[in-house]
Amino acid sequence: MEKSQRLLALDVLRGITIAGMIMVNNPGSWSFVYAPLQHASWNGLTPTDLVFPFFMFIMGVSMYLSYQKFDFQFSGASFFKLLRRSVFLFLIGIGLGWLSLSMRQWNLLRTEELDFISRLLQSVSAFDQIRILGVLQRLALVSFFGTLIVLTVKQKLIPWLVALLLSGYWALIALTGSYEMSPDSIVAVIDRAILGESHMYRDTMADGTRIAFDPEGVLSTIPGIAHVLLGFLTGKLMTGQKEVKDKLVALFAVGALMMFAGMLIQYGFPINKKIWSSSFVLTTSGMGALLLGLLVYYIDLKGHKRWSVFFESFGINPMILYVTGSLLGILLGNIGFMYANEWISLKSFAYTYFYQINFGDYAGSLAFALTLVGLCWLLAHYLYKKRIFIKL
Repeated sequence: MEKSQRLLALDVLRGITIAGMIMVNNPGSWSFVYAPLQHASWNGLTPTDLVFPFFMFIMGVSMYLSYQKFDFQFSGASFFKLLRRSVFLFLIGIGLGWLSLSMRQWNLLRTEELDFISRLLQSVSAFDQIRILGVLQRLALVSFFGTLIVLTVKQKLIPWLVALLLSGYWALIALTGSYEMSPDSIVAVIDRAILGESHMYRDTMADGTRIAFDPEGVLSTIPGIAHVLLGFLTGKLMTGQKEVKDKLVALFAVGALMMFAGMLIQYGFPINKKIWSSSFVLTTSGMGALLLGLLVYYIDLKGHKRWSVFFESFGINPMILYVTGSLLGILLGNIGFMYANEWISLKSFAYTYFYQINFGDYAGSLAFALTLVGLCWLLAHYLYKKRIFIKL
């Protein structure tokens, strides 16, 4: 009973992060987004900056619970299963990026005097502009390398490895003077060398200049691996306690320690999601542990479970629901029709002629995002009721 209750709190937290990721990625209009639902422009932390690192932290906790059943034994079969899953997840991320790009290209070619076949070929063949990395790709990479580490490295050495990854990354940033967004940053230089500028995300510098700078890039994957390992170590600490109250003490203690360590370190290495700074890893991991502790207290110790079904539905099938939300966002944003002599997407039409009129600019933009979350929940709850688990 205790085990299932503990896992329920974990599923709920996982569901909260997935619902949050879908919501912040799909506003009715990017021109009207409440400040807490935007990412920090550079240094700093907003509520939106928490959802992705929380999911990575939970991934690490779940990693401990999953491999504990097999006594953390490494084998050829487990390696190829891990490799297959990681490659599949990576390719899904690439596929979503390609679909979004090809549909945008199709719409850009709308005014060109091209026949259907030529337009189609040009829109689907823009592989030289596909962004290689992204959210799903990062999850695939940190899951792959994180799992390899926990299955091949002695657990007593993992805290030292986490410290080495975070301090080494900090030293690399400091020695190269790469604290600011710049094309000369070591983060951007390495990403350009490995990925190519045309395959990177484009961000805006303080002076308004657009540059190739990927927030899920190659180099910043290093602290991302440490992020997952911190979740793994937290899962180990939590599981080692027999009583629920002891689990709470462990979660609150380690959560507070990591959060305050991150807040202290920020004076030397600012909290920054776009380069996944070491202080960002520690602060968000600490907050994740504290929130997990609150959920364990409220759900497991106090037994308040009815409210959590909404998020639990998301939490038991997180990846398929994130993909569903991304797919809906791409389709609604790129499929449209002629209206009042102008082409308009389904998303823009719904926002302009329903949500904005009835709720206003900002509230209407949020209402659209919540509607998309609700649509994804319909699938989530169906899978939940049928006890269907789809693992990507």
